[in-house]
Amino acid sequence: MPDKKILAINGSYRGRKGYTHFLLEKIFCGARSVGAECEEIVLAKQKINHCLACEKCHSPQHFLECVFSKRDDVAIIFEKMRAADLLIYASPTYVFGISGLMKVFIERMNSTSKTHDFKITDSGLFFHHIDPELCSKPFAVLICCDNLDAEMPRSALAYFYSYARFMDAPLVGMLVRNGGSISGYGKGSTNSRVQARLAKIYAAYEQAGMDLATLGRIRFSTQTLANREIIPVPLFGLFKRWLPFKRVMVERAREMLAT
Repeated sequence: MPDKKILAINGSYRGRKGYTHFLLEKIFCGARSVGAECEEIVLAKQKINHCLACEKCHSPQHFLECVFSKRDDVAIIFEKMRAADLLIYASPTYVFGISGLMKVFIERMNSTSKTHDFKITDSGLFFHHIDPELCSKPFAVLICCDNLDAEMPRSALAYFYSYARFMDAPLVGMLVRNGGSISGYGKGSTNSRVQARLAKIYAAYEQAGMDLATLGRIRFSTQTLANREIIPVPLFGLFKRWLPFKRVMVERAREMLAT
């Protein structure tokens, strides 16, 4: 049985009350069923100061030591990340990107890097020294949003694609769950067809956890099922790109909200 340590970083301001946590629990359910050890760090529950760009962590007196290292929880989280075999970065989409909480946390990695020690990454990019035990861990991404448009999570996904290339970190899975409000944020839907679709989606999330624990990655087939459209309309993913169809959907949504 695999004994992988999977650590999830939850960047939702709602913490364990949010949809991000609900979906992580589905992943963990699958991972634990095959013997993995799983832990979730809820950033909203931690004390995390933002980087001051003071550069003291790159001075001879405090080299690679953040001024906040003994004054908040970031150093402890970093040690948990170093001890893990695989990470999951999970964030809702806020104003077209990852949460500010997640961004502030990741920015604190600056204190662990020798920024004047230049190198070329394995992907051929100019960069600088990093702590590979922290920054180069294999990682999966979970992005949540209410919006059904593929454009909404695009910047968040692009951020982690760039992270993977600059940090030489294998990106082993990309889960995108749209339609959060339609799903009831894990509480279920009153629409029986939507509920049936959700059951299959959540089963795929559990399979994603099993994949991560046994294979170290999420299989393409699993991602396809987990990322499927929540609206039970044939070819909805194609139709939603068509402006007249979008207008009809908006009118129906207004009618539903008015009742």
